[in-house]
Amino acid sequence: MKYSALVLLLCALLPLSNAYCYVKPVKYDPDQPLRTHCQDDVDKTWHPIGSKWRNSECMDCTCDSCCSGFSIPRSFPDDCVSVFKPEECVYVVHKRDDPSVECPIYGAVGK
Repeated sequence: MKYSALVLLLCALLPLSNAYCYVKPVKYDPDQPLRTHCQDDVDKTWHPIGSKWRNSECMDCTCDSCCSGFSIPRSFPDDCVSVFKPEECVYVVHKRDDPSVECPIYGAVGK
């Protein structure tokens, strides 16, 4: 009974480990003890504390952390290819020889 509960817990946590996220270190400035804004590491844009935004690398961020804003297809038919569309922050899977025919995605990592 004890082991089945552990297995169930591990299975529940597995999907959470697929997202690519990182914590942003807080830079303390003694000359400015009250922070009202934070800077995006990639775009160098400023955002109010408590806000959410998506940067140019398709990362969904807050002042504390960033996570990938897209899923990466990992399992799809062999005659297909995945292509990242940065303007939409999505991967599209289509036939290698005919990009107009989309393919099913059986498994993905992220988001």
